[in-house]
Amino acid sequence: MIIESATPADLEKLLAFREEAASWLTALGTDQWRRPYPADKLRATIDAGVVFMVRDGATTAATITLTPEAEAGLWTERELAEPSMFVNKLTVARTHAGQDLGGRLLDWADDRAHRSGAVWLRLDAWTTNETLQSYYLRHGFDHVRTVTDGGAVNGGPRVSGWLAQRSTRLNSDHGLTDATDLPPAQPAHHLRTT
Repeated sequence: MIIESATPADLEKLLAFREEAASWLTALGTDQWRRPYPADKLRATIDAGVVFMVRDGATTAATITLTPEAEAGLWTERELAEPSMFVNKLTVARTHAGQDLGGRLLDWADDRAHRSGAVWLRLDAWTTNETLQSYYLRHGFDHVRTVTDGGAVNGGPRVSGWLAQRSTRLNSDHGLTDATDLPPAQPAHHLRTT
């Protein structure tokens, strides 16, 4: 399987991935991703070069967003001062479920983050999805804390505030052929405000 940077032509596939994942999550009893993701925000992340696609021949098998930008209100100033990369929107097509493709993508992200100078690979997960949280713990992440306030419009509860991290390391055992360019080292982190 090959991992490559997403292009604007992937937008519809990414939106369909999200919809497929939301349906599957609903069937599992979680409210994660029930609201449609705005296409313009997804397009902006594609244009920023932080969205990646895993291709299995002509089939798109998975996607991951890996960015140096943290979502506002989750990480402390001290944590943001540490070189880090952040995983978002990791999604595996149901056709490729059960093959630990998500774990391999996390290892690829770990390797990429390490090569760009990050010492931490960080993520935030849905606060009510304990199955997903356990998945990340099984893949070497440590729970940092859960942020439950300030995330939703009008001061409601934050829905994706379960924070976890793992130390980065060189990790070429992910088995993916990397057809991406390595990003430049990130001297400082920015807060994502959208």
